[in-house]
Amino acid sequence: MTTPDPITPDTKDWTWVLQKACPDCGFEAGSVQPEQVGPLVLELTQPWPAVLQRADARDRRTAGVWSDLEYACHVRDVCRLFEQRTRLMLEQDEPTFDNWDQDVTAAESRYAEQDPSAVADELREAASSYARGYDTVTEPEWQRTGLRSNGSEFTVLTLAQYGLHDLRHHLHDVDASVAG
Repeated sequence: MTTPDPITPDTKDWTWVLQKACPDCGFEAGSVQPEQVGPLVLELTQPWPAVLQRADARDRRTAGVWSDLEYACHVRDVCRLFEQRTRLMLEQDEPTFDNWDQDVTAAESRYAEQDPSAVADELREAASSYARGYDTVTEPEWQRTGLRSNGSEFTVLTLAQYGLHDLRHHLHDVDASVAG
């Protein structure tokens, strides 16, 4: 298999999605309430198995932009990472999160070469585990804080909202719809 062309890095600070609706995908992250988080994780990851069954799931339709498969791998890893960061916030006082370069991860993990069927299973498992992690969060715990490496402060709730936008936005990126 040939190495795919490099991806154009996304260097935007997307934390603004906590303040207003995303003009691209329409998601209003800041309006999500604690009781909605777990169910929304499951809802926003449910379309991926069908996306990964597309005949062209491995193809990059636009140069410098991930394929559906690569986006699915990223969403799987977002679920894993955000579950881990949420757990840190619940277990430690104001943890600082290591920087995560999604493009480096995609290259090092060889997203483009992964098996779509395996990724679908892994994504489902990661989303389920991530969603379950919110089942026992108490009302005061939603306000526990953590810091991104660039100094952005999140609460458990705002980190969840931020992550949910990521899940929703990538469905938009691959032209997939959410039921309901």
